[in-house]
Amino acid sequence: MSPQPDGYLGLEGRVGQGPSDALVESGYSIEVDDAEFLHRGLGLADLAHLLELSDAGVVPDNDAGRLGTQLLALLETTASDFPYDPVYGDAYNSRERELERRIGAVTGWLHTGRTRREAGRIAFRVALRRAMLDLHGVASDLTGGLVGRARQHVGTVWNDTTYLQPAQPSTFGHYLAGFAEQATRDLRRIERAFEWVNVSPGGSGGVAGTAIPIDPHRLATSLGFDRPARNARDGMWAVDGLVDVAVASVQAVTTLDRLCEDLEVFTSPQFGYVELSGGASRASVMLPQKKNPYSLSVIRGGAGTLIGRATGLMVTQRTPSARTDNWLYGYGQTYRSVLLATRLLALGSEVVRSLTIDEARLAASAGEHFSVAADLAERIVLDHEVDYRSAYRLVGRAVADAVRTGRTALTSGDLVRAAKVIGVKAPDGLEDALGSVADPGTVALGRDTSGGSAPGRVLAQCKAVAGDLMSARRWAKNQEEGIHDAETALVVEARRRWS
Repeated sequence: MSPQPDGYLGLEGRVGQGPSDALVESGYSIEVDDAEFLHRGLGLADLAHLLELSDAGVVPDNDAGRLGTQLLALLETTASDFPYDPVYGDAYNSRERELERRIGAVTGWLHTGRTRREAGRIAFRVALRRAMLDLHGVASDLTGGLVGRARQHVGTVWNDTTYLQPAQPSTFGHYLAGFAEQATRDLRRIERAFEWVNVSPGGSGGVAGTAIPIDPHRLATSLGFDRPARNARDGMWAVDGLVDVAVASVQAVTTLDRLCEDLEVFTSPQFGYVELSGGASRASVMLPQKKNPYSLSVIRGGAGTLIGRATGLMVTQRTPSARTDNWLYGYGQTYRSVLLATRLLALGSEVVRSLTIDEARLAASAGEHFSVAADLAERIVLDHEVDYRSAYRLVGRAVADAVRTGRTALTSGDLVRAAKVIGVKAPDGLEDALGSVADPGTVALGRDTSGGSAPGRVLAQCKAVAGDLMSARRWAKNQEEGIHDAETALVVEARRRWS
């Protein structure tokens, strides 16, 4: 590599020489690696900026035509076909060098009234907003899959757990609907993070605007952004939005991860509640009997990776403002976090759709390990005007005595003996209280309070989630159409003038 590459920006100024090999490998190469997703947005940013300069009468028509023709040609190339070279710095500088090679000094008009960072910020947001809409789409698919499976299992009774300990008889539909509810919040987080992404930094100049008569509102509209940044410095240099995007991504995957943490336990033969499809599993190279839930490991490991990336972005925020170190790694870390989250959620949707749920095994677990104990205590409260703490102690003592003697069910005698031990009067009619909780399925399906496990309540919750999902999908469709229409119109106008 030449120490003074042809056309290297700064040779004639204070820099005076080309970059060192170490700088290229450690710094410039990172920025050029991002060209794979910045390429198209840089082309759109250049076209929109040139149109503004042309409409303002800043660029002579002939020069604008020559430059516009080349920009349109570059827009038709792919990043892999473009001669990006890290020796020139970031992707923008490589584009400048290639344009100078093709048309010479005319290229200089393109930098009027803006820094390379402005073009890069626009390109980043153009790429990121599309990636976020893809993320939103797979998050919507996962939400829909959870709702669908929850509806299928509103009557599938099982022993729900807390701390992985038997808690109460419930339904597997109620369990899955809880994750669907969380997933709707993930969608809203993605939408809120998208609001920052879809703001244009165009027209920012160096840091506080430019004397060139560029209209930031028109520039934002032409690129499909919702609006221009209200403060040029904030639009160019604030990085809190990067963290919002990363956190929205990781939170969506963490919701899925929490389900997968459970499923890995539930797929074990010791539980046997569910089974992953063959397509979501992996064989052991040594142990022929195994069917490893490999997809769950991919998701769980990916969630940890995303948490690490989000943490890294938070740490790099902690610098004085208007620094490149926030952004040098920020483009790639943020964009690739969204891509990883999208892949993981797509895999999670497949896991949920193809999951085999053993209803008989779940039903057999319902009521085991005295999980109707809380319902029994509540029945004693309701039928005998006993305060709940006394009822709790009564039932708890009876359960403890039964466990010590190796029994799996309570009798009224157990309750009477327990009352004597703890020094309370046993109420009459305890047989009726025990009979009311004898069938765990009846207990689970009868919890008809708001948010409860009764089928009607779960179906009502699923309907509400489905309504939220429909709204989220409408939002995404409107965003996609608005962006597509604006970007298409921009290219059409550029071709009308310069093709």
